[in-house]
Amino acid sequence: MLVIYQLLDLILSVVYVIMIVHIIMSWLINFNVLNMHQPLVGSIWTGLNKLLEPIYRPIRRYMPDTHPLDLAPLVAFVIVIALRSIILPAIFF
Repeated sequence: MLVIYQLLDLILSVVYVIMIVHIIMSWLINFNVLNMHQPLVGSIWTGLNKLLEPIYRPIRRYMPDTHPLDLAPLVAFVIVIALRSIILPAIFF
């Protein structure tokens, strides 16, 4: 049972770090610190979007459209934090 808990915690930790990188990178792109025309930046951004879009898409379906501001990453981030620190320990311990 402890192995399942550790595996789920590891997966949620990796998702947490990927989401942090995605959020910081989106800020840097929006403030023109990073240039999307650079091949490395473009490929990292595309890869992060492909990884996180399956998480964001169901959240966007239920949230109102706030077009210039996308709140789906914030909601997903809060869900991952809640799963890691509240729900997962409550289930296994």
